[in-house]
Amino acid sequence: MLRRAFPILLGAVLFAAGLYALLHLLRPVDTGMILHQIRTTPASALWGAAAGTVLGYVALAFYDWYALRYIGKSLSGGIIALGGFLGYAFGNTIGVSVVSGGAVRYRIYSAYGLNAFEVAAISGYIGLALGSGLVLVGLAAMAIHPHAVLAYLPYGPETVRWVAAAIFVGSVALITWMSVGDRRLSLMGYQLRMPPPGDLAGQVVVVLLDIAGASFALWVLLPMGKPDFATFVAIYSTAMMVGVLSHVPGGVGVFETVVIGTLPATVPVGDAAAALLLFRLIYYLIPFGIGFLIVALNEAREAGGFLGRLLARLPQPVQPALSTLHGLVPSLAALVAFGYGVYLLMVTMIPSVRVDAMAEGDLLSTLLREGGTLASAMAGVILLIISHGLARRVSAAFWMAVATLLAGAFAALVSDFNLHGAMLLGLGALSLLPLHKSFDRHGPLTQGVFELRWFLMVLAVMVATAAFFFFANRTVPYSNDLWVEFSPASDTPRALRAGLAASALLLLFCLFLATRPSPRRGPAVDEANPLSRAAQIIEASGNPQGWLAVTGDKQILFADEGDAFIMYAVLGGRWIAYGDPVGNPDRFAALCWRFSERAARANARPVFYEVRAAHLSMWTDLGFALNKVGEEAVIPLDRASDTLAAMQAAKQQRERDGYTFDLLTPPHSDAVFQELRGVSDAWLAGKTGQEKKFLVGPFALEYLDGFDIAVVRHGGRIVAFCNVMSSGAGRFKAIDLMRYLPQEGAAIMEFMFLNMIEHFRIEGAAEFSLGVAPLSGLSERTIARTWNRFGRMIYRHGGAFSDFEGLRAFKQAFQPEWRPRYVALPTNVSPLVAMSDVALLISGRKHRLQRRKSAPKP
Repeated sequence: MLRRAFPILLGAVLFAAGLYALLHLLRPVDTGMILHQIRTTPASALWGAAAGTVLGYVALAFYDWYALRYIGKSLSGGIIALGGFLGYAFGNTIGVSVVSGGAVRYRIYSAYGLNAFEVAAISGYIGLALGSGLVLVGLAAMAIHPHAVLAYLPYGPETVRWVAAAIFVGSVALITWMSVGDRRLSLMGYQLRMPPPGDLAGQVVVVLLDIAGASFALWVLLPMGKPDFATFVAIYSTAMMVGVLSHVPGGVGVFETVVIGTLPATVPVGDAAAALLLFRLIYYLIPFGIGFLIVALNEAREAGGFLGRLLARLPQPVQPALSTLHGLVPSLAALVAFGYGVYLLMVTMIPSVRVDAMAEGDLLSTLLREGGTLASAMAGVILLIISHGLARRVSAAFWMAVATLLAGAFAALVSDFNLHGAMLLGLGALSLLPLHKSFDRHGPLTQGVFELRWFLMVLAVMVATAAFFFFANRTVPYSNDLWVEFSPASDTPRALRAGLAASALLLLFCLFLATRPSPRRGPAVDEANPLSRAAQIIEASGNPQGWLAVTGDKQILFADEGDAFIMYAVLGGRWIAYGDPVGNPDRFAALCWRFSERAARANARPVFYEVRAAHLSMWTDLGFALNKVGEEAVIPLDRASDTLAAMQAAKQQRERDGYTFDLLTPPHSDAVFQELRGVSDAWLAGKTGQEKKFLVGPFALEYLDGFDIAVVRHGGRIVAFCNVMSSGAGRFKAIDLMRYLPQEGAAIMEFMFLNMIEHFRIEGAAEFSLGVAPLSGLSERTIARTWNRFGRMIYRHGGAFSDFEGLRAFKQAFQPEWRPRYVALPTNVSPLVAMSDVALLISGRKHRLQRRKSAPKP
């Protein structure tokens, strides 16, 4: 818990420190001066900032292009431009660009075949390239213009110059040496490899253009007296690096403090603050707004109508990427609502600029202004609260957000006739409307878990609002009479009352969350015997692997309707579900939401292991990343005659050698079970000596007695066996626990499988699953090698095959269809950690599991 909360708490502390330092720097500045400077900024400066922003974002897209080349992948320019732009537009605003931008990229690039590890590699490459680029450019600029940072360093200019130059030259030499010689650097267990010289040179150009464009966008907005551009690049690079390392969203407060603190005294602090506000608007908020508009238009395209027909004419290669944007809607809508909430709280603290339009003794205007200001503050708090519901796709939260934005627009009109503010809020409500289909969950707004991150974000907003209030009204001496002073010109009293109302509303909400009773569970589905109910669902489904729910090492979560369930085990801070939900597919999305929320309430993270491709869109809509973990070998039995004919000679040879096949139906006698135990013990003695769990059933009479068991006999004695899972009225079959005498060798399983295929085909079954071949279909690059290393901890399919290729080759002999399987997990959960946890579950580390009692017969 502490490890997970530490980065959040550290970001909050750094935000508070940056805010304090910023307020200290702005102490001599009047709010009106800042607003006046913003209004009088020359149009040429605004256009220059816009040009710098365009250059910066074009350069940023090339980070993605070089990252794809680095991992050996290729996508069209349009896809890279879309993924890169949206990744940076959303990531820069949210703050931790490598993480949030990576989530956006995953949705887009996964539509073209990239897996989670490859997208993670892209994000890592971008983070390293951007971070090292900022550092190196900053060092070079400091070597040329050391005076830019002397106020923050206890050294003289020559010392700063030579130290910066030495670090710069040494770093460039190391990077060049690694790139030219294709060498690797081991650092904290990771191996770093540089791109080839040509790509490295191109990446250097991209970094220079990126930093030049972004720094120019701010530099051109600064007033007279600013340093020359080369010196300012050093200031900008330093401020950006500190802001990124702080993990504060967008580096807000931290970035501004460093820039203002390092600018020369010839730049007025108020003018610098105005330039920084405009820079935030142009470089961050406008690209975010364009990105949000792209998502909103895409939702309109999905809905049909005129826009749908118009946008359907977009190039066909881009259509799959646009389709993936649907899953971004809840998070983006939540962020937009949260941002509007912050805006409404802040504007209530700004002194009015239209007092002259209202008569001093006009009671109606006074009431309208008081009511409008209070309504704006309350609407801001409401938007902060319901942003959590929007992230969870709650329908009521969506419509309440639209209504609150419209109410805020009306309040802006009646309180100060703020037409621009009303139009901005109305535009927000209008942009949300095309997104309504993404909010299909019903339930109370406060349902679910409000995490520490949300509370700290709201706290940061309230602290910033209070700080802004004291900054804007610091020249007004405090008096108790301020609370009861009413007039159109009473800006400070009105802001005090609005702040009190907003704080009271937020406090009441927090008290409600703290004191509400724990939600009662609804009537459980067949609570006395949930495994019996699960067995009925499995039998009716088309998923024979669902029988692994009754192995006794898993818990079961049923859908409210009782016709679907999730099987899972708890290990430390993760709830690991096996496979997709089982049962009625219409319940899957809601059931997965419930599972994720229950895990969150237990301070855990949900993981779904070996999910199928049939529901990939559901996982992306839920915000899960997907990584391929293998392929399932499934034999369509109506096309199995060619397989049987091709392998008939080997089967007949076994029969001539005295081997026979039989399919035993339950219940099984004690004599049969004792024979099976002898085979099992011999098999275990030659392998690991212990049972596997989670992905395979146990060798236990109470478990095996519920299944058909295929056996091979030689000389009347059982030498191999396998229990068969069946669902869908016998149409779908799958192997489970397989064991044989070591002296028989793995080839005995070929004889058993051929007989099972023939038997089930005659019986009228549709499909026969031979299980998953782990990690098949992955490349042999560095990423895949790491994945394979963890995979070897997990898959030991009877120890019959020394490598994954041998297992796949064995199953390929039966000419199956290969169907991909994935691990689905939140973007803040490492796939390697999740795989390690699965390995622990399979190994049977019972002391780390919350296990159920032994399962009864299915």
